[in-house]
Amino acid sequence: MNTKTPNGPLSPGNVFRRFFLLLGDFGLVFFQTLRNIFRKPLEKNIFLQQLEEVGVRSLPVVILTSAFGGLVFSLQTYVGFHRYVGPGSEAYGGPIISLGLCKEFIPILVGLMVSGRVGSAMAAEIGTMKITEQIDALYSLGADPNKYLVVPRTLACIFMLPCLTLFGDAIGITAGYFYNVVLMKVNGVVYLRNTLIYLELWDILSGLIKAAFFGLIIAIVGCWQGMKTEGGAKGVGKATTVTVVVASISILIVNFFLSKALPATLSQ
Repeated sequence: MNTKTPNGPLSPGNVFRRFFLLLGDFGLVFFQTLRNIFRKPLEKNIFLQQLEEVGVRSLPVVILTSAFGGLVFSLQTYVGFHRYVGPGSEAYGGPIISLGLCKEFIPILVGLMVSGRVGSAMAAEIGTMKITEQIDALYSLGADPNKYLVVPRTLACIFMLPCLTLFGDAIGITAGYFYNVVLMKVNGVVYLRNTLIYLELWDILSGLIKAAFFGLIIAIVGCWQGMKTEGGAKGVGKATTVTVVVASISILIVNFFLSKALPATLSQ
């Protein structure tokens, strides 16, 4: 008995075919968006609204996740130094905590949180417009839905994700200092001195570069799923779910390749 899906029998060939069809569909939206970014005029009102939606309204979740992420990362670093290096060495964990937060932990955490909050909202909003034929109305008026809907959201995500990440870096590093110096009573002078000596500007900038790529992924995936929504309310729900899953997995995959591509330091 053959197992079937709505798009045909579930076979390896069919799975690969569907995968490459979806990949091609995503690529068309991606390259069309990149082309339209450099075409004037920019929908400024929508762009400003998305700056607020992506940036300002994401601050509470970024503050909470960055603070507790910094606390738990500092806790484990403290335990590691205390157990394997020896008591008194915990004050030298500041550079490790700051480096890990700025280059990896905070950009990924912010990307995942924003993909769950903003990416799903984009898919739901545009998907609702699709099933209520508002996007067809844009075509009939001679407007380009990609230029009108996708480009402002993409630019807002590319601009605001690094800003949120930089804010999260400050919150996470402060939380790490609070745990080590205030709660665990390590030497605050040594902790700060080593952090300032060994943490480079490039460590922060590399995390911001990653965040910009994550913002591009979130916006394109969310808008792509919204534009291809069909099937009423059930289709909108499916689009939001697929957006969060695909964007989150893509962020983790792209983070690895960016970590390999970006130099570890610029001082050499």
